Amino acid sequence: MRKGRLEAFSDGVLAIIITIMVLEIKVPLSHDFNALVSLYPVFLSYLLSFIYIGIYWNNHHHLLNTIEKVMSGSILWANLHLLFWLSLVPFATRWMGESHFAPTTMALYGIILLMAAVAYTILQLLLMKQHDQNSLLSEAIGKDIKGKMSLLIYLIGIFFAFISPLMSGALYVLVALIWLVPDRRIERVLKNKID
Repeated sequence: MRKGRLEAFSDGVLAIIITIMVLEIKVPLSHDFNALVSLYPVFLSYLLSFIYIGIYWNNHHHLLNTIEKVMSGSILWANLHLLFWLSLVPFATRWMGESHFAPTTMALYGIILLMAAVAYTILQLLLMKQHDQNSLLSEAIGKDIKGKMSLLIYLIGIFFAFISPLMSGALYVLVALIWLVPDRRIERVLKNKID
């Protein structure tokens, strides 16, 4: 199967996830700007989740740019596994925002982020396995220190959710900042291929 079908399906699901998240923000009953102030936790959780979905969309695009086709059903299932965890982000986002970042909601948010990262890693490994060790993807990923570091930070963030939800949130923001710029490793390898 050509990768375009997988990419189009994933793009559609991610677009729906973003749409659901914004629809979960309830319009205040009052008609003044003070009513918006009370929505700050909901908006902050939406903003962080929007950035995360954008990061996954961007890096998923880069990941698929390194391959020509999908040759196994396991890759399709791995992609669905990733989309499953990302589809839970709107639920966790709303709960976290409406609870004003309560510890349990921060932990659940971290668990979903961790599982999405694990699912992305599995997809990445299956794509690397499908191609030889000298493939563009294998060259770009290397030892994947950035990915492994992210998994560790998520685990620490989940632990801190019950001690300091603020620290937990800061760790989730840190991972987002690490990945905010599209994966330069893949961009560098693709650029070298063109040159």
